Amino acid sequence: MYKSKMKGFKELMKVEDALKLLFENIIPPKIESEEIYVEESIGKISYEDIISQVDIPPFNRSAVDGYAVISSDTVGASITNPISLKIVGEIKAGDNPENIKNINKGEAVIIYTGAPLPKGSDAVVMAEDATYKGDLVEINKAVAPYQNVSKIGEDFSKGKIIVKKNTIIKPWHIGAIVSAGIKKIIVQKPLNVAILSTGNEIAEPNEDSKGKIINSTKPLLKSMIMSFGCKPIDFGTVNDDIETIKEKIELASRVSDLIITTGGTSVGNYDLVTDAILKINGSKILFNGVRMRPGKPTSGAVINGKPIIMLSGFPVAAVTAFYAFIFPTINFMRNTSEEIEPKIKGKITRRVANIAGVKTYLRVKVRKEKNEIYVDPLAVTASGVLSTLTEANGLLIIPENVEGYDEDDEVEVMLI
Repeated sequence: MYKSKMKGFKELMKVEDALKLLFENIIPPKIESEEIYVEESIGKISYEDIISQVDIPPFNRSAVDGYAVISSDTVGASITNPISLKIVGEIKAGDNPENIKNINKGEAVIIYTGAPLPKGSDAVVMAEDATYKGDLVEINKAVAPYQNVSKIGEDFSKGKIIVKKNTIIKPWHIGAIVSAGIKKIIVQKPLNVAILSTGNEIAEPNEDSKGKIINSTKPLLKSMIMSFGCKPIDFGTVNDDIETIKEKIELASRVSDLIITTGGTSVGNYDLVTDAILKINGSKILFNGVRMRPGKPTSGAVINGKPIIMLSGFPVAAVTAFYAFIFPTINFMRNTSEEIEPKIKGKITRRVANIAGVKTYLRVKVRKEKNEIYVDPLAVTASGVLSTLTEANGLLIIPENVEGYDEDDEVEVMLI
């Protein structure tokens, strides 16, 4: 019945073209929101611009330990021509600005880092540029207006955007938001991502695995989905049966925003996922196989505008396809910008060939010896060998138009 499927993929699509086609057919979901405490917002997506309601810092404060002065009093000061000022007080970090007295010409105040400047002063002389003598201080170096001062609103002025809408919240965002006195923010509710594994040979971790393969791909993908701020919904593992697969995908389409399947998308007699999808009303297969390795069986479809991305059941191929397809699709659906991955250049330690017209995602190990960065290629075609993931700390993406690299060629690697 399915023997014709063994002939191979009819047409492979370029990764970029497949993504473009997918985006053209997706109807983005209505993004809902929720209000949460700032401390709980790591990895969440801001639903609206987060705006500072106050000036940060809220007052002019010293950036160093030293002496608050009127800058014009220090003109001409040097080690050979020190200028003496009268000490009239001391200000510590945490002192209430409203209780601090003004200073007048010819006066100075001992001040510590983070402390509010007294009214009338406009600069701070660093402690090492002055000599303390009882109730006097000798200034040995002139300062310009607002030198060594963190000015009011220097970080964020009142009304300024701290975090833009549709931004992935990072630890430093949380610090900035909290500094503005904001306790709660409105974020996007996580996208629901359904994951369904298929294959008679697959066993869940808690099942009898005699003669079968433990499903390591799904837990791996679930953790990646969570790391990108989405909520995975586990639809289990089903045997190679069209009706069962169809029923599971139909159910997943009702409760999720994105559906991922693993296994059943290649060209074997029991690769039935695309057939099952075609039996669902409103379904459309967009591409079946892409010019990439590993991950050639990656396929895409929609059900009434809801995306389904079908991945290989092999873990390495699935991870590669996640970077190439799942993550960009998640960003497209929630309208977030794809973040630039950190990259590093180094010398490749052996020759690597590429297949013409195929985009290769090569797992590599980046290491440093003395002052040189070296890139060790790991297995190219072993899409099911997890050790190439545990050993890898980078991906070398070889474009379709590049035949490969020779030993000692400089290459650019995406760190993972």
